[in-house]
Amino acid sequence: MEKIDALVIGAGVVGLAVGRALAQAGHETIVVERESSIGQGVSSRNSEVIHAGLYYTPGSNKAALCVRGKALLYELCAARGVPHAQLGKLVVATDESQHAALRSLQAKAIANGVPVSWLTAAEARAREPALACTAALLSPSTGIVDSHGFMIALQGDLENAGGMIALESRVVSADFTWRGGAVVTVLSGGTTTELQAGIVVNAASLHATHLARQLHGLATTHVPQEHYAKGSYYTLSGKAPFHHLIYPAPDDAWLGVHLTLDLGGQAKFGPDLEWLDGKDPDAIDYAVDLRRADGFYEAVRRYWPALPDDSLQPSYSGVRPKIYARGEPAADFLVST
Repeated sequence: MEKIDALVIGAGVVGLAVGRALAQAGHETIVVERESSIGQGVSSRNSEVIHAGLYYTPGSNKAALCVRGKALLYELCAARGVPHAQLGKLVVATDESQHAALRSLQAKAIANGVPVSWLTAAEARAREPALACTAALLSPSTGIVDSHGFMIALQGDLENAGGMIALESRVVSADFTWRGGAVVTVLSGGTTTELQAGIVVNAASLHATHLARQLHGLATTHVPQEHYAKGSYYTLSGKAPFHHLIYPAPDDAWLGVHLTLDLGGQAKFGPDLEWLDGKDPDAIDYAVDLRRADGFYEAVRRYWPALPDDSLQPSYSGVRPKIYARGEPAADFLVST
C-alpha cells in the first residue's frame, strides 16, 4: 500500500489551492479528480468576480478571509500573468426605500476594511450614464478574473512543488480509524488502489457532503445537511454601455441579478435564484429554462431601463452548494483546530 503525506479530493479552485499549499509546504501531495480535466464543476459555473468583502458580518470568518483572499488573489494573478481586471462595482438602489440597505452595506464594508464611496444618483450617472438609480455604493477593489487561467496557475504551482493531479479518479471510500491518517480507496481506470494518507482534504464541492457520509470514522455531527441553489445566466447580444459591474441592493444572502463583464467586455446577467428540491448532485439539470427570461428583463430594467427587447440570450447555469435552507440566515465558515 502506497503511503503519501496528503490527499486532496476535488480539483476545483479550492482543491487546487489546498493542494498547492500542501505541496509548497513540503508534503507529498496528490489531488484526485473524478472528471477528465480540472475545474469542471462549481469553479467553471460562476460569475468570475473577485469580491471585495462588502457583504459579510464584521468579525466573521467570511469577512476576514474574503478581504485577505482578495489581496492574495490580485497578487497571484499579477505574479503569474493570470488575466484579470480591477473594474470596480456599483451597488445601486433604485428606490429610496433601499437606501437603508445600502447604508448598512457601507457600514459593513468600512468595518471590514473595504474601501467604498457613497454616490448620489447624479454622481453614479456621471460614471455610468445608462444607469438608473437613486444612490449607489462604489466598490473600487472589486474585479474579475479568468477562472480557468487562475486554476491553470494553481495547477502549475502545485506540480512545480512536486504535487500531482490524478484525473478520472474517484474516491469510493476512506477509513479514518487508521492511526496517523486514513486509508483511502481510489477507483481509476477500472482499477482500485489503496493509499495511506496522513492528511485528507474533502474539497469535492457539490459532492462533499455525500462523500463525507462514506468516510468511515468521521462523526456524522461533522457532516452538514446540504442544500442546492441553482443560478442561471443570460448574455447580452451587443455591446453593454457599462464599464463597472452593476449589482442591485442586496436581498439577504442573495446578491440579486447583477451585470458582470468578462475580460473581452461581453456583458452577462445573473445569477437568479432557484432552490432545488433534489439532493443528488449527479441528477442536477444545468439547462437554462427559457421561461426565466421574463424575470431577468424585469430585474435588469430596474437599473437599466433601456435594455432592448430580445437582447438576452440564455447562456449557462451553476449551482451553489449551501449548508442552510431557503429562508434561513447564511452560516459563517467554521474553522476547527
